[in-house]
Amino acid sequence: MILGSAGYSDEGMWVFNNLPLETLKARYDFVPPPGWADHLRSSAVRFNSGGSGSFVSADGLIMTNHHVGADTLAKLSTKDKDYYRDGFFAKTYEEEAKAPDLELNVLVGIEDVTARVNAAIEPGHDDAAAEKARRKAMAEIEKESTDKTGLRSDVVTLYQGGQYHLYTFKKYTDVRLVFAPEFASAFFGGDPDNFEYPRYDLDVCFFRAYEDGKPARPAHYLKWSKDGAKDGELVFVAGHPGRTDRLNTHASLAYMKDQAMPVLLDYLHTKEAFLLEYGKKGAEAFRQSKEDLFSIQNSRKARVGGLGGLRDESFMARKAQAENELRSRIAADPEKKALYEKAWDRIAQAQATAATLLKPYSFLERGFAFDSELFRIARILVRLADEKAKPNSDRLKEYRESGMASLELRLFSDAPIYPEFEEAKLAQSLAYWKKVMPDHPLVEQVLRGRTPEAAAHDFVSGSKLAHVPFRKKLAAEGKAGIAASDDPMIKLALAVDADARAVRKEREDKVDGVEATNYALIARALFEDKGDKVYPDATFTLRLAFGTVKGYEADGKTVPPFTTMAGAFQHAEAHGNKDPYELPASWHKAKDSGALKLETPLNFVSTADIIGGNSGSPVVNRDNEVVGLIFDGNIQSLVLDFGYDDKVARAVSVDSRGILEALRSIYKTDRLVKELAGE
Repeated sequence: MILGSAGYSDEGMWVFNNLPLETLKARYDFVPPPGWADHLRSSAVRFNSGGSGSFVSADGLIMTNHHVGADTLAKLSTKDKDYYRDGFFAKTYEEEAKAPDLELNVLVGIEDVTARVNAAIEPGHDDAAAEKARRKAMAEIEKESTDKTGLRSDVVTLYQGGQYHLYTFKKYTDVRLVFAPEFASAFFGGDPDNFEYPRYDLDVCFFRAYEDGKPARPAHYLKWSKDGAKDGELVFVAGHPGRTDRLNTHASLAYMKDQAMPVLLDYLHTKEAFLLEYGKKGAEAFRQSKEDLFSIQNSRKARVGGLGGLRDESFMARKAQAENELRSRIAADPEKKALYEKAWDRIAQAQATAATLLKPYSFLERGFAFDSELFRIARILVRLADEKAKPNSDRLKEYRESGMASLELRLFSDAPIYPEFEEAKLAQSLAYWKKVMPDHPLVEQVLRGRTPEAAAHDFVSGSKLAHVPFRKKLAAEGKAGIAASDDPMIKLALAVDADARAVRKEREDKVDGVEATNYALIARALFEDKGDKVYPDATFTLRLAFGTVKGYEADGKTVPPFTTMAGAFQHAEAHGNKDPYELPASWHKAKDSGALKLETPLNFVSTADIIGGNSGSPVVNRDNEVVGLIFDGNIQSLVLDFGYDDKVARAVSVDSRGILEALRSIYKTDRLVKELAGE
């Protein structure tokens, strides 16, 4: 349950068709002028790789984080040209490097389709049948919309099943890299400083969207603030927070604390140790694996912080108190009691089922056992052949017609695949599977007496799936082609697919379906109790957050809201100027020449309500001008997945002034500075 009313704090990840206008008026005396929200919504961009961004010029220039663009930077890099490590700047349009498989989405419209989805549920349906009916209705709605509009169309589940909204998106699939700084400046401080503050990172990256071979001309883009943010100023964040569980019941959070999070963390720790060791094999091995490593380290640190929040007895007690208060109010009304009282108990029962399915679901369906890009491709091809033969409404969600173009963009990507790294990853994950689930019958069926290393070698070395034309040929041949294929990775995907589908279906029927039905009841109870002042949990869809630029107290010390470029050099010196606290030569050259204005603000913190997925979100002022770029939260913010607290939790941003000063004085990107600021 929500810890308190969003009207009394800067809490909330608000959907754009239900913004907290009364709170903004009462708390900040701010009334958005006509068109303000539409302009911000239309300027915001979602990265399909996971993250946010925004249009910042009339010529399709898009700003995001270096770590959001890192997947593309790694795929564009080679042994001789490491853009991820060394940075990149295109001096002309012709030099802008095309991303191999990046899709960007801009939200065009929102339509409430709750009534239509719920109408598909017939009287007498149990939870599993009801969930199947919902999925079928959602698929039909998405296809109708896509056929009618040509836009990407997704039915989004809000309030864990309380509402269903159709989101339509304009897609950009011709996206090109324009600028990225060196990794050492984008991730200055490395893993030790991740989720910490003060910070001194230039975590920024610029792309450009193209249409018909020319730079896109978006109708809306955000103008740059040369003045940046001020202490105490109201700011807004438009981005795509990935997932929160604030509306989850106490029983659901207990399951996460005691079951799901420990299993996930063990996996992350194990994979991190493997990647650290693999990177020691040499410079090229480190280059190939480092994006995976930093992604895993980020996930591990975030989950450790989140688990710490769940293990905080006072936090869980507040969640339980809020839930019990709502249940008491329901129990006092006989009509509401009859409708809603059992919902919490049914969800609790579903958590017990989830616990029994956790490991087989994680290893088989989520792929913990098969850490290989080639296996991911093989599974998509195997399932694509099966799912395409079915009516659209009966398919697995990710194979519906509404998402087919996006799926094929990833499937037929020409991003590099490194055989030696593939073998090592797969061997490690197979060994981990055998260790954690030694008695599962599929383990021996897959290994067939071989060591994990020998099996991985056979699967990878014999596969042709690294070749895009081969993938396209198999996809075109459908079920017949898959059945006749002698590709060992295809055979592996086929061998485990029935079991993976079975555990997925069991979870959908006995966990997801139960939760959808009963969270919908709890959502109705919440609406009746609080009205529309309840915001939905994050779903990687566009949300508006707000807050003030504000420092905080930690360990008896005052942490100021801003850091400066001078502070970056001081921080490096305090750590011996050694990795990961070694600023690039370009920074020292700009400093030594006197070109760099050291007093320029570099990072700042605010009370805006953000989580993972918000990375790359623009931070704007009341005039919708860019004053910053979200790239992190402090360690105290990691509990925000489960509940909001603005006492010390902070969102961390790159200051617009720091970005512009770096582009001007360190990287000499006159073309980019002129495009952003007209200078």
